[in-house]
Amino acid sequence: MRTNEALQRMQGGQPALGASAGLGSPLAAEILSQTGFDFVLVDNQHGAWDDTGLMAAFRSVALGSAVPMTRVEQNDYYVIGRALDRGAMGIIVPMVNSAEEAAAAARAVRYPPRGGRSMGPFGTGFLGANYAAEINDQVFLAVQIEQQVAAERAEEILAVEGVDGCWVGPSDLGLSMGVDLTTAEGRQAHEAAILHVRDVCRRLRKIPGIAGTPATARHWLDEGFLFVTVVSDSSLVTAGAPEVLKSLRQA
Repeated sequence: MRTNEALQRMQGGQPALGASAGLGSPLAAEILSQTGFDFVLVDNQHGAWDDTGLMAAFRSVALGSAVPMTRVEQNDYYVIGRALDRGAMGIIVPMVNSAEEAAAAARAVRYPPRGGRSMGPFGTGFLGANYAAEINDQVFLAVQIEQQVAAERAEEILAVEGVDGCWVGPSDLGLSMGVDLTTAEGRQAHEAAILHVRDVCRRLRKIPGIAGTPATARHWLDEGFLFVTVVSDSSLVTAGAPEVLKSLRQA
């Protein structure tokens, strides 16, 4: 089957750069993949995807260089299984706040004996032959650390077997901490919590990830994060369209 090149990069200590796709357009996801991103994260938690569109998006992403991944709606055995059966090679699980929740996600992602995933990959043919025999080694599972309690429990959460890494959600983490990010003190506390999670990943040999933006991604890469989203389809539209109009109206 297809190799998860993004996972290979991260396992080798090289960052994988990704784009998030939430507009519900498989074509937009395909365009992102063809620009050279290492992965495209189809956002099924906050994005405008239905079940059919999700399956089409994974196939569209696979036409380019990127590995198809998804953030699922919730930490649910059947939701995770359906995403995998439709061709996701990476699963990001939101709001994981305990080792028990991390273990539930890990069980859902891999086939026995390494997990408890149910057999039924009817939509994975585009990934190549021998899927069932090889996917356990190719799939990537990241749990989201996006609550203060999760950051405090990062050691026990990330120690769970089958969890390959994390994806820090800076915005939700800041909200849960109640810090004022307009102040130096608030920003320092926020960054300290994020870097604590990174340090835990390093100790446990897990992959540290974070949701970045064009303004923050370089900083997080310099800090050693390896699984980094840097832009979204919607942000490219909202940033690019006004610039075109501005340049024309000033001419």
